[in-house]
Amino acid sequence: MQKEQQQISDQELVQAVLSGNTDCYAAIVERYQQLVANLCYKLAGNKIDVEEVVQTVFVELYLSLPRFRFQAKLSTYIYRIALNIITKTLNKVNRYEQWNDKLDDVLHSPSIYDEVVKDESTQELHRAIDKLKYEQRVALTLHYFDDMSYKEVAEIMEISLSKVETLIFRAKKNLKKMLVENTI
Repeated sequence: MQKEQQQISDQELVQAVLSGNTDCYAAIVERYQQLVANLCYKLAGNKIDVEEVVQTVFVELYLSLPRFRFQAKLSTYIYRIALNIITKTLNKVNRYEQWNDKLDDVLHSPSIYDEVVKDESTQELHRAIDKLKYEQRVALTLHYFDDMSYKEVAEIMEISLSKVETLIFRAKKNLKKMLVENTI
């Protein structure tokens, strides 16, 4: 059955879940849980209980599935839920200012960017990314590390396309300034 579920489209899985097939919901969780966990690690490091956040995301997804209308991809919908829950969780523990310290830990994880982080200049770049404002870092991370289009980033962050363009432009400008001035 697992092999069959991997071939089923997201829309078919959602429709099956709404019809009461819990096996199909398990397939959605299996398909997207690593995506959510990676986003948690990238944005919060070990500041939050990733497993708890992933579980919360999928509970929220389950509750909101009846409202999902496939105007966006299911993965985009899940990213949006995850981003909201991560942000709320971090705000609850009042650790917004400390997020920057943990991005480097995530980038050193062998399961994510093992080859990239070995390069010293890349490490310097990631230390600079740590110092970006939160919104800039989120937009930059989603676009460059998760290979999302500006449109997908806008949908996930629930902001306009022009705001995404501005955030990424400013992030790149700030990174360049930090790297040139060596203020990392």
